Amino acid sequence: MGDCKYSCATATETLDWIRAIIQFLKPYSFFWESHVVNFITHRLWEAVDEEWIDCLRNEPVECLIQIPSGFVQQHWPSSLKKFITSLSSLAFPREQADLKKLLPNMQVALLNNVITQGMNQKKRHEIEVLAAVVSSVARDVETNTIIDVGAGQGYLSQVLSFEYQLSVIAIDASSHHGRVTDERAERIKKHYEAKIRKSSLGGKGLTIPKTVTCRVLSSDMLKTLLNSKDVDEHCHHQSTSDTCPLLLTGLHACGDLSVTMLRAFLESKEVKAVVSIGCCYNLLSEEEANPLCGFPISRGVKSTGLHLGRNSRDLACQSADRWKVMEKGASLHNFELHAFRAAFQMLLSRYFPETLTASPTIGRQGKALRRKHQNSKMNGLPTDECSRKPDSTSGTDEHVDTCSLFEKFSESGLHRLNLNQPHNIDFAAIWKEAEPFVEMIGPYWSLRAALGPVLETLILLDRLLFLQEQGDSVEAVMLPIFNPNISPRNVALIAKKT
Repeated sequence: MGDCKYSCATATETLDWIRAIIQFLKPYSFFWESHVVNFITHRLWEAVDEEWIDCLRNEPVECLIQIPSGFVQQHWPSSLKKFITSLSSLAFPREQADLKKLLPNMQVALLNNVITQGMNQKKRHEIEVLAAVVSSVARDVETNTIIDVGAGQGYLSQVLSFEYQLSVIAIDASSHHGRVTDERAERIKKHYEAKIRKSSLGGKGLTIPKTVTCRVLSSDMLKTLLNSKDVDEHCHHQSTSDTCPLLLTGLHACGDLSVTMLRAFLESKEVKAVVSIGCCYNLLSEEEANPLCGFPISRGVKSTGLHLGRNSRDLACQSADRWKVMEKGASLHNFELHAFRAAFQMLLSRYFPETLTASPTIGRQGKALRRKHQNSKMNGLPTDECSRKPDSTSGTDEHVDTCSLFEKFSESGLHRLNLNQPHNIDFAAIWKEAEPFVEMIGPYWSLRAALGPVLETLILLDRLLFLQEQGDSVEAVMLPIFNPNISPRNVALIAKKT
């Protein structure tokens, strides 16, 4: 599985990489332990080198948004440049790997419009690539049976079944997804059966994925499922062999589910390989007293005593690759929403202090609000004004417009939190108090976001090390298999029992 860039690291080398990351991150805990919503209430900028903030507050947004990707300017302070370049050197490379070189037997099926119906561009790209990788690994370990964990609506399962003629069992917690998968598979089967008849090629009968509704909460539960009568019958129906080797796969299996798959791979003798692409690190369990938590899982990382916390794992989910192709308007919009949320935190601390103890989440209301506002401006419709008219010291139409948006953002947030809005909330006064600090949010957010790829690397290396600690019985590699601009969570952990 060839290229040294990805697969030649030993357990010792992986642990050295992990320790280098931890050592580098320690002085910057104020970044990865904090949350931007508290930017104003906790005066977060005060923890950052003042020279860095003074430099970056004068930089255009196009430069700031590139910082998480390793971008630096020559005139920036040397300590700032070193911080950014060091982070880039510690992060796992995300450029899509040359898969045909690394997996010589990989054959990519070009998907037709029937089997891709309902897929957006991102999903189609992911399914097309991952299905080819899974098929390649299945041939390596001589299995014809795939277990698709967290199968969703069955897109991957159906491509593996109809395009690669593999026997697939699709597992998902949602019974609704199971029904959708079955109905969709029957429609697709008719298309392929007609195609076979027209080609006069004949061939074996087509099978559709078997769907199983089950919420997989532990490796023991998954092992029990793998040894169940349903799986056994489906497996042996497709194979004349007494044994039925399995391959586990999961496309963006959330939180602990990706880790559960790795444990089941090691603990179940029937599972010969795993192809896992994780997601939602914020949902990982991280209880120190729980030996089966989602992070850390390797002995090496456990020995460091590292604890990340929810804010750090949230940060690991961020995407530098999407930011670097973000247009100026979208970048400004991003920073403005962070400013609104930080000012809204001020509002909560002043009027609803008891709510802050519950880490309030208001969702993506700000983005919807901003889109509506932009559409109104493009169509020449009037925008609502803030309750305070501009005066000679504060104002321009732009200030009034932003203040009005903040008020609507706050009203939406209060509604999402089921809080009754007091009549005495002075939105304009809160925004006026927050406004002097708004220009520092972009620099702070960009510097903090630069830690995201390294934190994700740390989580992924922990999983790789967990497999490498098994010795010669397991061959493991991490590969960036998707185009990161299309699918930022693009790193596949591929492991085979030797």
